[in-house]
Amino acid sequence: MAPKTPEAVTSTVPTSKEKVQPENLPLVWTNITIFIFLHATAIVGLYYAVTQPTWQGWVLGVVSSFCSGLGTTAGAHRLWSHRAYKAKLPLRILLMLFNSLACQNDIYEWSRDHRVHHKFSETTGDPHDINRGFFFAHMGWLMKKKHPDVITKGKTVDCSDLLEDPVIRFQRRFYVPLAFFCGFFIPTFIPVYFWNERIWFAFITNGILRYVVTLHFTWLINSAAHWRGNKPYNRFMTAVENIYVTWWALGEGFHNYHHTFPHDYATSEYGWNRNFTCMFIDFMAILGQAYDLKSVPKEVVEKTKLKTGDGTTTFGPSVEELQKMKQH
Repeated sequence: MAPKTPEAVTSTVPTSKEKVQPENLPLVWTNITIFIFLHATAIVGLYYAVTQPTWQGWVLGVVSSFCSGLGTTAGAHRLWSHRAYKAKLPLRILLMLFNSLACQNDIYEWSRDHRVHHKFSETTGDPHDINRGFFFAHMGWLMKKKHPDVITKGKTVDCSDLLEDPVIRFQRRFYVPLAFFCGFFIPTFIPVYFWNERIWFAFITNGILRYVVTLHFTWLINSAAHWRGNKPYNRFMTAVENIYVTWWALGEGFHNYHHTFPHDYATSEYGWNRNFTCMFIDFMAILGQAYDLKSVPKEVVEKTKLKTGDGTTTFGPSVEELQKMKQH
């Protein structure tokens, strides 16, 4: 089960007007213990997946990883957090099940934290503020109690629309059994039933190993995509265009664009280019399941580049590389 997002501190954090220093916030030992277990088990799972591989197991691992990724990228992120497009009930149910497979907290909680991240990005009100370091933005934010600013400022973010969706209400009510069933029982049951795999082997490979890998792919959006890369749309923010994250996180690495134009369903101006989630949403639109896809006019993108961009492009050399090229 995914470690729960740390809540506000009640006794160990000052409750007066004294400013709370992030480094003084206490650790969440429950989450730390869970992470130690998950990663230790995943290492064992990786050893067996490499030394005793089956092609069926690898295919299942890749397919289930893609499905869980879409539950986060196309579902919790682009559909519910940003309302970048609309989806009919069958697609919403499918994305809810994929999201349960991902085991990264329920849609409401994930979307709430993400909206807070956008509104208060790079401040103490940001749940995974990159200014507190790469590791903190990657996974350390789940190992410490939330800064009080995350709680107080987060209350100013309206999330009432999320609970108007019966699919979200259903998942939130039954999240624990849904996450266990979709995230661990099914990935273990399929290998055991269809090709007589050992239960423990299926659990630590297609269950735990697959889960840990997908966690890190998602976390890279908060860390690497706020760390190194180009800023062709807005040079005044930490969010960057990171091509590696784009591959690993199904098209979520166009992060400078996304933070500049958060309601664009493609999170990029390049359409399908290295953007598997965009392909999926477009395919669902062809099937009539996705509609009202929001995008940004080309002229608006170009004007924004000229006004606030750093002069680079997503796939081109960085500012430093351009400067070296000019010197030579």
